[in-house]
Amino acid sequence: MTRLKVALIVGSARAASLNRLLALAMTKLAKPDVEFDWVTIRDLPIFDQEVLDAGTPPQVERLKSQIKRADALLFVTPEHNRSISAMLKNAIDWASRPRDSSVWTGKPGAIAGASYGRIGTAAAQQHLRAILGCLDIAVMGQPEAFIHLYADLITPEGEVTNEETRRFLQLYMDQFDLWVSRFVSAKSAAA
Repeated sequence: MTRLKVALIVGSARAASLNRLLALAMTKLAKPDVEFDWVTIRDLPIFDQEVLDAGTPPQVERLKSQIKRADALLFVTPEHNRSISAMLKNAIDWASRPRDSSVWTGKPGAIAGASYGRIGTAAAQQHLRAILGCLDIAVMGQPEAFIHLYADLITPEGEVTNEETRRFLQLYMDQFDLWVSRFVSAKSAAA
């Protein structure tokens, strides 16, 4: 059985973040043939062209390698001041440089996010969608996952306690699988 490799990029540094919890729940709802590679971005230096010109830092090499190996991308983003976190933007910038060797190009992806606010991470996701489009990442349009998280909605083990939310996240992951399958099938046919 061919396994689908998905780079899972959570834009929050905290080990107990809402979005890391959401990402865990989403991985549990994916099909069994999906393998998630949790991408660490918290240890990346701040992007600096002079640093890159002197040689790519090892943390950045690791990041780029993880993205290259992936068939698809799943971004789970917090919302910081109505946008994405500086840490997530930094990772995106590093993996897109040098310009002619961006590892993002042509990959299918999807965006989700959770917050205690009623609109979830809608503003951050719109900013992220614009950034990813510029990098030639094919972002799934529907459904959109702006999750309003509240206490005990997702257990520390990643189990969703509300049936309606669990059904929605299951639908989201099923659609993500279909979205990615289009690209993987096309890539296989072209090979």
